[in-house]
Amino acid sequence: MLDQLSKQTSLPLLTPQIQADYLLHITTEHLECRKIITTAKDKKQKTESIYVDFLAGKAHHRRLHGGGKGQDLAKAIGLHKIKNPVILDLTAGMGDDSFVLATLGAQVTMIERNPVIHALLKDALARIALSADNELQAILSRIKLKNQDSWIALTALNETPDSNLPDVIYLDPMFPSRTKSAQVKKEMQFFHDIVGMDNDAEKLLLLALEKAKKRIVVKRPRLAEKLTNKTEPAFVITGKSTRYDVYLPNI
Repeated sequence: MLDQLSKQTSLPLLTPQIQADYLLHITTEHLECRKIITTAKDKKQKTESIYVDFLAGKAHHRRLHGGGKGQDLAKAIGLHKIKNPVILDLTAGMGDDSFVLATLGAQVTMIERNPVIHALLKDALARIALSADNELQAILSRIKLKNQDSWIALTALNETPDSNLPDVIYLDPMFPSRTKSAQVKKEMQFFHDIVGMDNDAEKLLLLALEKAKKRIVVKRPRLAEKLTNKTEPAFVITGKSTRYDVYLPNI
């Protein structure tokens, strides 16, 4: 398993000769990404870690008590108007929003180009597969995960009469978080170091306008600038800290 994971992520297996700031570590419960921190005072090492878990924590709470189709995300996607939509999430990240949409009946394909984050997502979905919960199994059946560059995924979509264009394309590009919680700050630091910023987000949005059947949804911080000035959203849904810019396709 370790050899296979090393090949999938293009990361070497850790040996005494290799020094690393970040590493993938398999615990008895999950796969996690660990950050090795050496304190300046006494040179001791400690670790921080992130992992994806759809079975507990905020994902579990949001599935049961998140507000269903009354959530801003669900409204932006159009779940009241589009029955069981096919959604292409071009920036899957930790998979939070994709999982929520799948719990609400959507068919979701998660695109994650970073091999480390993809490995964490794959591990989380594999743990759902081991669950005896029929509802979770149904949710899992509505999720696909691909380790692919978003631009390649978009350009590969057909435009023939029997096209496989998604109903909705979802974009949640990386941005500095205003949230003050330690957990969110830690995740953002991991993403900044491992993934970097989504510098092609505007380009993806402009191409997505030609590739969605119903709408394109861009998640932004509430006070952030629009992702592009080349086109205007049809409408905006604004929450306390987040807003969704909703665009209509050009096709």
